[in-house]
Amino acid sequence: MRRPLGARQEDEETQINLTPMLDVVFIMLIFFIVTATFIQEVGLDLTPPDPSETPPPPDPDKRSIVVQIDQRDRFRIAQRFVDWRAVRPMIERMRAENPDAPVVVVPHADSTTNALIHVMDSARQAGIYDVQIGSIVN
Repeated sequence: MRRPLGARQEDEETQINLTPMLDVVFIMLIFFIVTATFIQEVGLDLTPPDPSETPPPPDPDKRSIVVQIDQRDRFRIAQRFVDWRAVRPMIERMRAENPDAPVVVVPHADSTTNALIHVMDSARQAGIYDVQIGSIVN
């Protein structure tokens, strides 16, 4: 059976050319792959130091201001428990006694991150930018 001439032209016109659409999809895929490789998250590494490494001997002129955080988020400075509002004044007072002293925060393994950040912020507000995190106590 022969088709009429008009029907054959109609079949050819209804076909869709997918080549441009595939080109656009591949270009978008390449764009997303390239942009995704440049995204890097910045975080704070809180891994404790290796116990086999020996720490350097302490400098006698540079005593540290040690702030301990227990499992109930209580702060201990100079062997005394301190209220969370008194952390910064206590650090400022000890810094006045020894201007070169760094602040060493020793958190308990069960303490919260908020307590650690509070001590670090208090030290920064006191003008101390040498804040170190000591080994985590279990």
